[in-house]
Amino acid sequence: MEAVLYISHGSRWKETESEAVQFLTNVQKNVFIETYEICFLELADPDVLEGIHRLVQKGATKIVILPVLLLSAGHYYQDIPEEIHKAKEKYPHVSFTYGQPLGIQDRIVDVLVDRIDAIPQELDETVNIILVGRGSRHPDTKKSIESIAALLKEKLHFKKIETSYLAAISPRFQDALEKSLKINEKTLVVPYLLFTGVLYESMKTVVQEACSQGNNVYLTSYLKDHPNMIHAVADRVLEGIRKASYLEGVD
Repeated sequence: MEAVLYISHGSRWKETESEAVQFLTNVQKNVFIETYEICFLELADPDVLEGIHRLVQKGATKIVILPVLLLSAGHYYQDIPEEIHKAKEKYPHVSFTYGQPLGIQDRIVDVLVDRIDAIPQELDETVNIILVGRGSRHPDTKKSIESIAALLKEKLHFKKIETSYLAAISPRFQDALEKSLKINEKTLVVPYLLFTGVLYESMKTVVQEACSQGNNVYLTSYLKDHPNMIHAVADRVLEGIRKASYLEGVD
């Protein structure tokens, strides 16, 4: 029996977990395989091995592992493969197909445009946009965020788009924001995050503090349940299913 395991990042915030479950439940409505589980890499339950165990208990013999990640970094290249390796040893009769993270997609950049358009304040080409990624030491992370910023700039009439990160690499978000507030009349912060959580709330606190000091600074919503995001993840699942069928045919 075929099944899908969605692996979300996880967070201490219950709201983040709830958003992830609701989001992936909506994704699943666009996938023709009925059997699925949602699990988390860290800080929430069930974990990856428990998610796989639940699918096996339901009778799954072919499992598509779908990393619910925006970009390829350490979780994709190391952490999840380690868990899959453990599962293969524990369940040798089960075949596992590892899917792709979302990566750089034009339709996801369109979500950023929609989030910017939803800002009620009047913005013009003098605004400085700071696109903020989670951050990772993996070299692909910085390249990807810079590529997304370039695509976003093509879609907007704003001339200034910078990149920054919440962890691991520079420029750090707070440094980029402080610099922007000194030299720009208006600053718009655009988080490249899928769900709410500690990181988004910390950004909100920083922006609110800057506003209280008389700065014209605004924060867009995160990506969350935009239809483009739902279809993007569903397409990654379907790609994984096709990959599994192809590999079975090759064997």
